[in-house]
Amino acid sequence: MPNNTADTDFEALLGQYDYRFKKGDIVKGIVYSYDSSNVLVDIGAKNIALVPYFEISSQKGVNPEEILKKGEEYEFLIIQDADDDGRFSLSYKRVHMAYVWLELEKAKQNDEVIAAPIIQIVKGGVIVDISGLQGFVPQGQIYSANSQLSVGDKLELKILTVDKKQNNLILSNKKVYESSIEESRKNVLSKIEVGQVVKGEVVRITNFGVFVNVDGLDCLLPLSQLSWKWVEHPSDMLSIGQVIDAEIIDIDTEKNRVSLSLKNLEPDPWDNAAKELQEGMDVDGTITRVKNFGAFVEVLKGVEALLPQNCIETYQKNSSKELKVGDCIKVKIIKFNSKDRRISLDLA
Repeated sequence: MPNNTADTDFEALLGQYDYRFKKGDIVKGIVYSYDSSNVLVDIGAKNIALVPYFEISSQKGVNPEEILKKGEEYEFLIIQDADDDGRFSLSYKRVHMAYVWLELEKAKQNDEVIAAPIIQIVKGGVIVDISGLQGFVPQGQIYSANSQLSVGDKLELKILTVDKKQNNLILSNKKVYESSIEESRKNVLSKIEVGQVVKGEVVRITNFGVFVNVDGLDCLLPLSQLSWKWVEHPSDMLSIGQVIDAEIIDIDTEKNRVSLSLKNLEPDPWDNAAKELQEGMDVDGTITRVKNFGAFVEVLKGVEALLPQNCIETYQKNSSKELKVGDCIKVKIIKFNSKDRRISLDLA
Protein backbone atom coordinates (compact mmCIF):
# COMPACT_ATOMS: atom_id res chain seq x y z
CA MET A 1 0.00 0.00 0.00
CA PRO A 2 2.77 2.50 0.78
CA ASN A 3 4.38 1.67 -2.54
CA ASN A 4 1.16 2.46 -4.45
CA THR A 5 0.94 5.79 -2.67
CA ALA A 6 4.55 6.57 -3.55
CA ASP A 7 3.93 5.73 -7.22
CA THR A 8 0.82 7.91 -7.28
CA ASP A 9 2.65 10.81 -5.69
CA PHE A 10 5.52 10.47 -8.17
CA GLU A 11 3.17 10.47 -11.18
CA ALA A 12 1.37 13.51 -9.79
CA LEU A 13 4.70 15.24 -9.35
CA LEU A 14 5.66 14.44 -12.95
CA GLY A 15 2.30 15.72 -14.13
CA GLN A 16 2.80 19.01 -12.34
CA TYR A 17 6.33 19.33 -13.76
CA ASP A 18 5.16 18.48 -17.26
CA TYR A 19 2.37 21.03 -17.06
CA ARG A 20 4.94 23.82 -16.88
CA PHE A 21 5.73 23.37 -20.58
CA LYS A 22 3.43 24.89 -23.18
CA LYS A 23 3.45 26.04 -26.77
CA GLY A 24 5.44 29.27 -27.22
CA ASP A 25 7.85 28.64 -24.34
CA ILE A 26 11.61 28.88 -24.78
CA VAL A 27 13.24 25.87 -23.11
CA LYS A 28 16.70 24.43 -22.74
CA GLY A 29 17.36 20.88 -23.76
CA ILE A 30 20.17 18.39 -24.25
CA VAL A 31 20.44 16.49 -27.53
CA TYR A 32 19.79 12.84 -26.74
CA SER A 33 19.72 11.05 -30.08
CA TYR A 34 18.53 11.11 -33.73
CA ASP A 35 15.98 9.20 -35.77
CA SER A 36 15.06 9.31 -39.47
CA SER A 37 13.22 12.63 -39.27
CA ASN A 38 13.83 14.17 -35.83
CA VAL A 39 16.43 15.15 -33.31
CA LEU A 40 15.50 13.76 -29.90
CA VAL A 41 15.96 16.26 -27.07
CA ASP A 42 15.65 15.96 -23.32
CA ILE A 43 13.99 19.12 -22.00
CA GLY A 44 13.16 17.69 -18.57
CA ALA A 45 9.64 16.67 -19.52
CA LYS A 46 8.09 13.23 -18.93
CA ASN A 47 9.10 12.11 -22.43
CA ILE A 48 11.78 13.05 -24.94
CA ALA A 49 10.86 16.04 -27.16
CA LEU A 50 11.22 16.05 -30.94
CA VAL A 51 12.87 18.58 -33.24
CA PRO A 52 11.79 17.88 -36.86
CA TYR A 53 14.71 18.22 -39.28
CA PHE A 54 12.98 21.10 -41.09
CA GLU A 55 12.96 23.02 -37.79
CA ILE A 56 16.74 22.83 -37.40
CA SER A 57 17.94 25.20 -40.12
CA SER A 58 16.64 27.42 -42.91
CA GLN A 59 19.38 26.06 -45.15
CA LYS A 60 18.75 23.00 -47.26
CA GLY A 61 20.91 19.90 -47.19
CA VAL A 62 22.45 20.49 -43.77
CA ASN A 63 23.51 17.63 -41.51
CA PRO A 64 21.39 17.77 -38.30
CA GLU A 65 24.18 16.13 -36.30
CA GLU A 66 26.59 18.93 -37.22
CA ILE A 67 24.21 21.64 -36.01
CA LEU A 68 22.71 19.96 -32.95
CA LYS A 69 25.49 17.86 -31.47
CA LYS A 70 24.75 14.93 -29.20
CA GLY A 71 25.21 15.74 -25.53
CA GLU A 72 25.20 19.52 -26.08
CA GLU A 73 22.62 21.88 -24.57
CA TYR A 74 20.66 24.32 -26.75
CA GLU A 75 17.62 26.58 -26.53
CA PHE A 76 14.42 25.58 -28.31
CA LEU A 77 10.96 26.98 -28.94
CA ILE A 78 7.98 24.73 -28.18
CA ILE A 79 5.91 24.86 -31.37
CA GLN A 80 3.39 22.16 -30.49
CA ASP A 81 1.98 21.01 -27.17
CA ALA A 82 2.55 17.45 -26.01
CA ASP A 83 0.90 14.78 -28.14
CA ASP A 84 -0.87 11.68 -26.82
CA ASP A 85 2.51 10.18 -26.00
CA GLY A 86 3.54 13.27 -24.04
CA ARG A 87 6.11 14.46 -26.61
CA PHE A 88 6.52 18.13 -27.39
CA SER A 89 7.53 19.42 -30.83
CA LEU A 90 10.39 21.92 -30.81
CA SER A 91 12.13 24.32 -33.16
CA TYR A 92 15.78 25.22 -33.00
CA LYS A 93 15.92 27.45 -36.07
CA ARG A 94 13.26 29.87 -34.80
CA VAL A 95 15.20 30.57 -31.61
CA HIS A 96 18.46 30.70 -33.53
CA MET A 97 17.03 33.14 -36.10
CA ALA A 98 15.63 35.37 -33.35
CA TYR A 99 19.14 35.68 -31.93
CA VAL A 100 20.55 36.32 -35.42
CA TRP A 101 18.10 39.19 -35.99
CA LEU A 102 19.01 40.60 -32.58
CA GLU A 103 22.72 40.43 -33.37
CA LEU A 104 22.14 42.08 -36.75
CA GLU A 105 20.25 44.94 -35.15
CA LYS A 106 23.17 45.47 -32.77
CA ALA A 107 25.64 45.27 -35.66
CA LYS A 108 23.73 47.99 -37.52
CA GLN A 109 23.61 50.22 -34.45
CA ASN A 110 27.36 49.83 -33.94
CA ASP A 111 28.14 50.12 -37.68
CA GLU A 112 29.98 46.81 -37.51
CA VAL A 113 31.50 44.92 -40.43
CA ILE A 114 30.30 41.35 -40.93
CA ALA A 115 31.52 38.68 -43.35
CA ALA A 116 29.12 36.51 -45.34
CA PRO A 117 29.41 34.08 -48.27
CA ILE A 118 27.51 34.55 -51.52
CA ILE A 119 24.94 31.79 -52.01
CA GLN A 120 23.26 33.11 -55.16
CA ILE A 121 23.90 35.71 -57.86
CA VAL A 122 20.64 37.32 -58.99
CA LYS A 123 19.55 40.15 -61.25
CA GLY A 124 20.51 43.38 -59.55
CA GLY A 125 22.84 41.98 -56.92
CA VAL A 126 23.81 38.96 -54.82
CA ILE A 127 22.24 36.91 -52.00
CA VAL A 128 24.43 36.19 -48.97
CA ASP A 129 24.01 33.86 -46.02
CA ILE A 130 24.35 35.15 -42.46
CA SER A 131 23.96 32.31 -39.97
CA GLY A 132 21.13 30.81 -42.02
CA LEU A 133 19.48 34.17 -42.78
CA GLN A 134 19.47 35.45 -46.35
CA GLY A 135 20.46 39.05 -47.06
CA PHE A 136 20.53 41.03 -50.30
CA VAL A 137 23.47 43.12 -51.53
CA PRO A 138 22.38 45.39 -54.45
CA GLN A 139 24.77 45.68 -57.39
CA GLY A 140 25.18 49.38 -56.65
CA GLN A 141 26.40 48.50 -53.16
CA ILE A 142 29.22 46.25 -54.35
CA TYR A 143 32.67 47.84 -54.33
CA SER A 144 34.13 48.07 -57.85
CA ALA A 145 37.15 45.93 -56.94
CA ASN A 146 34.71 43.13 -56.00
CA SER A 147 32.57 43.41 -59.13
CA GLN A 148 33.57 39.98 -60.54
CA LEU A 149 32.01 37.67 -57.96
CA SER A 150 31.10 33.98 -57.77
CA VAL A 151 28.99 31.81 -55.48
CA GLY A 152 31.07 30.98 -52.41
CA ASP A 153 33.00 34.26 -52.37
CA LYS A 154 32.95 36.04 -49.02
CA LEU A 155 32.06 39.72 -48.77
CA GLU A 156 32.72 42.17 -45.98
CA LEU A 157 29.45 43.99 -45.37
CA LYS A 158 27.69 46.70 -43.41
CA ILE A 159 23.96 46.67 -42.78
CA LEU A 160 21.76 49.22 -44.54
CA THR A 161 18.34 47.86 -43.54
CA VAL A 162 17.36 45.26 -40.95
CA ASP A 163 13.62 44.61 -40.51
CA LYS A 164 12.64 41.37 -38.81
CA LYS A 165 8.88 41.91 -39.29
CA GLN A 166 9.28 42.32 -43.05
CA ASN A 167 12.05 39.71 -43.21
CA ASN A 168 14.12 42.36 -44.95
CA LEU A 169 17.90 42.51 -44.75
CA ILE A 170 19.80 44.82 -47.12
CA LEU A 171 23.58 45.10 -46.93
CA SER A 172 26.40 47.07 -48.51
CA ASN A 173 29.88 45.96 -49.51
CA LYS A 174 30.78 49.43 -50.77
CA LYS A 175 29.99 51.08 -47.41
CA VAL A 176 32.81 49.05 -45.80
CA TYR A 177 35.32 50.83 -48.00
CA GLU A 178 33.83 54.34 -47.90
CA SER A 179 36.06 55.72 -45.17
CA SER A 180 39.21 54.19 -46.63
CA ILE A 181 38.15 55.28 -50.13
CA GLU A 182 37.60 58.84 -48.94
CA GLU A 183 40.97 58.86 -47.22
CA SER A 184 42.60 57.41 -50.33
CA ARG A 185 40.96 60.07 -52.51
CA LYS A 186 42.25 62.87 -50.33
CA ASN A 187 45.69 61.31 -50.32
CA VAL A 188 45.76 61.01 -54.13
CA LEU A 189 44.37 64.51 -54.65
CA SER A 190 47.08 65.97 -52.43
CA LYS A 191 49.80 64.46 -54.60
CA ILE A 192 48.59 65.13 -58.15
CA GLU A 193 48.50 68.27 -60.28
CA VAL A 194 47.26 69.36 -63.69
CA GLY A 195 49.70 68.35 -66.44
CA GLN A 196 50.96 65.31 -64.55
CA VAL A 197 51.00 61.96 -66.35
CA VAL A 198 49.56 59.13 -64.25
CA LYS A 199 49.09 55.39 -64.70
CA GLY A 200 45.66 53.83 -64.11
CA GLU A 201 43.40 50.88 -64.86
CA VAL A 202 40.23 51.11 -66.93
CA VAL A 203 37.41 50.04 -64.58
CA ARG A 204 34.25 51.21 -66.38
CA ILE A 205 33.29 52.19 -69.92
CA THR A 206 30.29 54.41 -70.72
CA ASN A 207 28.98 56.20 -73.81
CA PHE A 208 30.49 59.49 -72.65
CA GLY A 209 33.91 58.23 -71.57
CA VAL A 210 36.01 55.87 -69.50
CA PHE A 211 36.60 55.69 -65.75
CA VAL A 212 40.21 55.02 -64.87
CA ASN A 213 41.27 53.98 -61.36
CA VAL A 214 44.38 55.91 -60.33
CA ASP A 215 45.67 54.74 -56.91
CA GLY A 216 42.09 54.12 -55.71
CA LEU A 217 40.59 57.27 -57.23
CA ASP A 218 38.21 56.87 -60.18
CA CYS A 219 39.05 59.53 -62.77
CA LEU A 220 37.08 60.37 -65.91
CA LEU A 221 38.64 60.13 -69.35
CA PRO A 222 36.02 61.86 -71.56
CA LEU A 223 35.23 60.58 -75.03
CA SER A 224 36.57 63.83 -76.53
CA GLN A 225 39.93 63.28 -74.83
CA LEU A 226 40.55 59.76 -76.12
CA SER A 227 42.16 60.69 -79.42
CA TRP A 228 42.68 63.49 -81.92
CA LYS A 229 40.86 61.22 -84.34
CA TRP A 230 37.10 60.71 -84.17
CA VAL A 231 36.11 57.87 -81.81
CA GLU A 232 32.57 56.49 -82.10
CA HIS A 233 32.59 54.73 -78.72
CA PRO A 234 35.26 54.37 -75.98
CA SER A 235 35.15 50.58 -76.30
CA ASP A 236 36.58 50.97 -79.81
CA MET A 237 39.85 52.04 -78.18
CA LEU A 238 39.96 50.70 -74.63
CA SER A 239 38.83 47.65 -72.64
CA ILE A 240 38.10 46.88 -68.97
CA GLY A 241 41.28 46.02 -67.07
CA GLN A 242 43.59 47.79 -69.52
CA VAL A 243 46.36 49.82 -67.88
CA ILE A 244 47.06 53.18 -69.54
CA ASP A 245 49.04 56.38 -69.08
CA ALA A 246 47.02 59.60 -69.18
CA GLU A 247 47.52 63.28 -68.49
CA ILE A 248 45.58 65.12 -65.78
CA ILE A 249 43.75 68.06 -67.36
CA ASP A 250 41.43 69.12 -64.51
CA ILE A 251 41.12 68.63 -60.73
CA ASP A 252 37.99 69.51 -58.75
CA THR A 253 38.96 69.10 -55.08
CA GLU A 254 35.46 69.97 -53.80
CA LYS A 255 33.80 67.16 -55.76
CA ASN A 256 36.84 64.84 -55.71
CA ARG A 257 36.81 64.70 -59.50
CA VAL A 258 39.75 64.37 -61.82
CA SER A 259 39.62 64.56 -65.63
CA LEU A 260 42.18 62.85 -67.84
CA SER A 261 43.35 63.03 -71.44
CA LEU A 262 44.98 60.46 -73.69
CA LYS A 263 45.25 62.64 -76.75
CA ASN A 264 47.37 65.23 -74.90
CA LEU A 265 50.16 62.63 -74.79
CA GLU A 266 50.35 62.77 -78.59
CA PRO A 267 51.40 65.73 -80.78
CA ASP A 268 48.52 67.93 -81.93
CA PRO A 269 48.07 66.92 -85.60
CA TRP A 270 46.69 70.38 -86.40
CA ASP A 271 50.11 71.87 -85.68
CA ASN A 272 51.49 69.73 -88.48
CA ALA A 273 48.47 70.45 -90.69
CA ALA A 274 49.30 74.18 -90.67
CA LYS A 275 52.67 73.29 -92.20
CA GLU A 276 51.57 70.56 -94.59
CA LEU A 277 48.24 71.80 -95.95
CA GLN A 278 47.02 74.90 -97.72
CA GLU A 279 44.00 76.08 -99.68
CA GLY A 280 43.85 74.93 -103.30
CA MET A 281 45.87 71.78 -102.60
CA ASP A 282 44.75 68.39 -103.88
CA VAL A 283 45.18 65.58 -101.35
CA ASP A 284 44.31 61.93 -100.96
CA GLY A 285 41.96 61.26 -98.04
CA THR A 286 40.13 58.41 -96.28
CA ILE A 287 36.43 58.45 -95.42
CA THR A 288 36.05 58.17 -91.61
CA ARG A 289 32.37 59.02 -91.13
CA VAL A 290 29.35 59.38 -93.43
CA LYS A 291 26.49 61.64 -92.34
CA ASN A 292 23.35 62.92 -94.05
CA PHE A 293 25.02 66.32 -94.56
CA GLY A 294 28.31 65.00 -95.92
CA ALA A 295 31.32 62.84 -95.18
CA PHE A 296 34.34 63.41 -92.97
CA VAL A 297 37.63 62.74 -94.70
CA GLU A 298 40.97 62.26 -92.94
CA VAL A 299 43.31 64.37 -95.06
CA LEU A 300 46.27 64.07 -92.67
CA LYS A 301 46.78 61.71 -89.73
CA GLY A 302 44.39 62.92 -87.01
CA VAL A 303 42.98 65.76 -89.18
CA GLU A 304 39.46 65.47 -90.57
CA ALA A 305 37.74 67.73 -93.10
CA LEU A 306 34.16 67.89 -94.37
CA LEU A 307 33.15 66.92 -97.89
CA PRO A 308 29.60 68.27 -98.43
CA GLN A 309 26.71 66.03 -99.41
CA ASN A 310 26.34 67.55 -102.88
CA CYS A 311 29.97 66.60 -103.65
CA ILE A 312 29.30 63.04 -102.50
CA GLU A 313 26.25 62.80 -104.74
CA THR A 314 28.28 64.11 -107.71
CA TYR A 315 31.10 61.63 -107.02
CA GLN A 316 28.69 58.69 -106.71
CA LYS A 317 26.85 59.71 -109.90
CA ASN A 318 30.04 59.99 -111.93
CA SER A 319 31.72 56.87 -110.54
CA SER A 320 28.58 54.74 -109.98
CA LYS A 321 30.13 53.89 -106.64
CA GLU A 322 28.68 54.51 -103.16
CA LEU A 323 31.12 56.13 -100.75
CA LYS A 324 31.56 54.34 -97.44
CA VAL A 325 33.84 54.43 -94.41
CA GLY A 326 37.36 53.36 -95.33
CA ASP A 327 37.19 54.44 -98.98
CA CYS A 328 40.03 56.56 -100.36
CA ILE A 329 39.14 59.69 -102.36
CA LYS A 330 41.04 62.58 -103.93
CA VAL A 331 39.79 65.97 -102.70
CA LYS A 332 40.69 69.64 -102.97
CA ILE A 333 41.11 71.95 -99.98
CA ILE A 334 38.98 75.01 -100.63
CA LYS A 335 38.97 76.53 -97.13
CA PHE A 336 41.50 76.03 -94.33
CA ASN A 337 41.23 77.68 -90.91
CA SER A 338 43.88 76.16 -88.61
CA LYS A 339 42.82 78.38 -85.69
CA ASP A 340 39.25 77.04 -85.70
CA ARG A 341 40.41 73.59 -86.85
CA ARG A 342 38.14 73.60 -89.87
CA ILE A 343 38.77 72.46 -93.41
CA SER A 344 36.22 72.49 -96.26
CA LEU A 345 36.64 70.20 -99.24
CA ASP A 346 35.54 69.75 -102.81
CA LEU A 347 36.14 67.01 -105.29
CA ALA A 348 39.58 67.21 -106.91
